[in-house]
Amino acid sequence: METKQLSPGKFALNYGLILGIIMIVIHVTMYASGMMLEGVQWPMYLYYIIFPAFVIYTISQYKKYNGNLLTLSEALKTGVAVAAISALVYAVYNILFNYIIDPEFIGKMMETTREKLYDNPKMTEEMVDKSIEMMEKFSNPVLGSAIWIGLSAIFGLIYSLIGGLVMKKEA
Repeated sequence: METKQLSPGKFALNYGLILGIIMIVIHVTMYASGMMLEGVQWPMYLYYIIFPAFVIYTISQYKKYNGNLLTLSEALKTGVAVAAISALVYAVYNILFNYIIDPEFIGKMMETTREKLYDNPKMTEEMVDKSIEMMEKFSNPVLGSAIWIGLSAIFGLIYSLIGGLVMKKEA
């Protein structure tokens, strides 16, 4: 009896959802504890460790599921799919957060940033205004989500390439 081969993309779906949920949990924790407004970044550093580990783990699980066989192409497809799916999950949450859950959050963040910039004695009022103006251009949740998806796919590709080259085993 033959076993049905599962495509790398379908295999990566559950893992991508889990990774996206991990990112949401980190964001909610940072938001609820006030770390986001304070500018605390260490929870994001955790994600930067979890992300590559999770991508490579998913590739290893795909290899195990596939009878210990893995081509570089399958590794790349699996890893990029996990990264893109997790980014899409987070992007949907991010848009909901910024337009429905707390539409004033970006304004609060800008005000906090403005106060921190004024604390720097080298910053003139004009410099602060230009900095805030630039930040406002890039703080659009849709644009930020699109950038997040793109960067996740790129880093997913890089980590998949590394994992795939290490774990590659063809028949």
